[in-house]
Amino acid sequence: MLIVTGATGRLGSLIVNRLLEQVPADRIGVSVRDVGKAAHLAERGVRVRAGDFTDPDSLKHSLEGAERVLVVSAAIRGGAAVSANRAAIDAAREAGARHILYTSHQAASPTSLFPPQKVHAATEEHLQRQGVPWTALRNGFYASTLERHIGAALRTGILAVPQDGPVSWTAHEDLAEAAALALTGGHALEGVTPPLAAPHALDFADVAGILSRITGRTVTRTVVEDDEWISAAVATGMPRPAAEFALTMFTAARGGEFHAAGPALEAVVGHPAKSVHEVLEAAVRSLQAGRP
Repeated sequence: MLIVTGATGRLGSLIVNRLLEQVPADRIGVSVRDVGKAAHLAERGVRVRAGDFTDPDSLKHSLEGAERVLVVSAAIRGGAAVSANRAAIDAAREAGARHILYTSHQAASPTSLFPPQKVHAATEEHLQRQGVPWTALRNGFYASTLERHIGAALRTGILAVPQDGPVSWTAHEDLAEAAALALTGGHALEGVTPPLAAPHALDFADVAGILSRITGRTVTRTVVEDDEWISAAVATGMPRPAAEFALTMFTAARGGEFHAAGPALEAVVGHPAKSVHEVLEAAVRSLQAGRP
């Protein structure tokens, strides 16, 4: 059985949808915290079981009979995320999985300026020690992150964010397709993969240019000092810790951590990667329609 954890999240749900296009539903299992959110998968014949990264007994049940397991990284921060990811990997090994895959990141490093990359690095290290074939999918930076920064720019024509650097913004849909292929064995990806990222890296000046072309209105990118940006974010209701965390993406980007781009993702999925223009076009339509 092919089992996906976190299968009701944004990436996990897309992965399962891709799997359903490739293998019979009865070969797919999902491990989710809330089985109610996966009822639509159960209706399609997918095995749905409750599994919580913080509850080893639940993981033992949810991963039972696993042939290959894809651990979608825990959506929490810091040391708790490392512990959660390790627990899922341990449970997969104990369930007898013959291959364990993990959704890592292209910039995974214990010295990264962006805290999630330290989590990925620690998780990869643990994965390597399991004595089981493994894959760390070095995913590009989610292009959907841009959605959080463009709302004000669409209203004011000013994209005001801290100094950044090139980022290989990558669509969830392409990463999900690559993960599904890796999980089924449809594409041989083992160990630490090359960056599974968009073929081009763009900075926020490029993003402003794309928004200008999409909207037909000039959007200008302006650089805001770090402290000023945090203060402005807090003034709009963002908790200070969240703003300080968000800033680390910019500091890591201007340090060159996210610039890796290349052909690996497109080689895996067999078609051009979704462009930032396409991602932003959909985001603009959603914002203009008043959807979250």
